[in-house]
Amino acid sequence: MSERAIIDLVVNRRARRDYTFLETFEAGLVLLGSEVKSLRQGKGQLDGAFARIEDGEAWLYQMNIPIYENAAGFTTRDPKARRKLLLHKAEIRKLFGETSLKGRTLIPLKLYWKGSTIKVLLGLGVGKAEHDKREELRAVEAKKDMRDVMRRRG
Repeated sequence: MSERAIIDLVVNRRARRDYTFLETFEAGLVLLGSEVKSLRQGKGQLDGAFARIEDGEAWLYQMNIPIYENAAGFTTRDPKARRKLLLHKAEIRKLFGETSLKGRTLIPLKLYWKGSTIKVLLGLGVGKAEHDKREELRAVEAKKDMRDVMRRRG
């Protein structure tokens, strides 16, 4: 069996700063052809996007995929329309239970090609407090300073 190439299309950099992730899930995504072409051009944003479980189905909200310029009018849809996520029933049940707990949410971390399909990596996260974010930044700065000192020494 050949190894499938994974190529990132869109990455939600802000998510790792704002949330602590407990677990990640890979899901398929139902898209129109014009949306795939738009993503292939490097367009698309995950800022502010989130997923929700409703009526036994998983949906992705607020993901922005701009309209492909060369698409005919009838093959396009609203750039921020909700999009269906493809997950196994057991995963949907587990995620429904986890997200019903207070403070937990599903955040898309990245959109990527896996072979010939587009997948989304969902993170089950808990929001960070402001002081946690500052503490994390201090730790990163301390590591950089230490690395610079070691580099100068030798």
